[in-house]
Amino acid sequence: MLDLKGYEWALAEGAWVTVQVALLSLLFAVILGMLGALAKLSPYRWARAIATIYTTVIRGIPDLILMMLIFFGGQMLLNDSLYRINEWFNEYFTSSDPTHEWTAYLPDYIEISPFVAGVVTIGFIFGAYMAETFRGAILSVDKGELEAGKAYGMSGFKSFHRILLPQMIRHALPGFGNNWLVLLKTTALVSIIGLDDMVRKGSLAAGATQMPFTFYMTIAVVFLLFTTLSTSALKWAERRFSIHTR
Repeated sequence: MLDLKGYEWALAEGAWVTVQVALLSLLFAVILGMLGALAKLSPYRWARAIATIYTTVIRGIPDLILMMLIFFGGQMLLNDSLYRINEWFNEYFTSSDPTHEWTAYLPDYIEISPFVAGVVTIGFIFGAYMAETFRGAILSVDKGELEAGKAYGMSGFKSFHRILLPQMIRHALPGFGNNWLVLLKTTALVSIIGLDDMVRKGSLAAGATQMPFTFYMTIAVVFLLFTTLSTSALKWAERRFSIHTR
């Protein structure tokens, strides 16, 4: 039996953090992806331009660089803005009433949680990939069916819910599944910003016990288990949404 020197519970806690980051990032990515896809198919030029810039820039920058930019750069930008707002607030009200010492009620410093930074960054990255997946899926739906629904008196929401969404999901599932599997493995990056996920817990345990192969192999097996379960669930979903096409 594999001896993890008492670090089993620490790795289990890290694995749970990894799952939370992955699922919340997926939710954020799906929302951004749907908005991006609708923007790319929008009749408004400005919406298409914003969506195109978003997907082009995000897909062209390495995930690691984006993680560092959002965690460190975003934190610096946020706190610099708070400092300037506090300064303006105090100067404005002090000049209005010099006899009273005013103090802004905004905090002087905000520390971004590594968990929040990880979820936002990964969701933001994969929102760009999901946007392309959803856009292709929407374009794959026969426009004639939507026009037929409109002719039958269906509202826009009803046409979307009964005609577009089920078929879009069927067309999007293969790409969605690939994005999810890559997203799941990308969660390993959150360890570099100090989040105690499975990779960081395993790295600390490997350093303390001088058993790097044992712990990194364990982490690899756990990720393989996660991806295997995900693949099985995605295959079930593909069969479920392909029933009416057989």
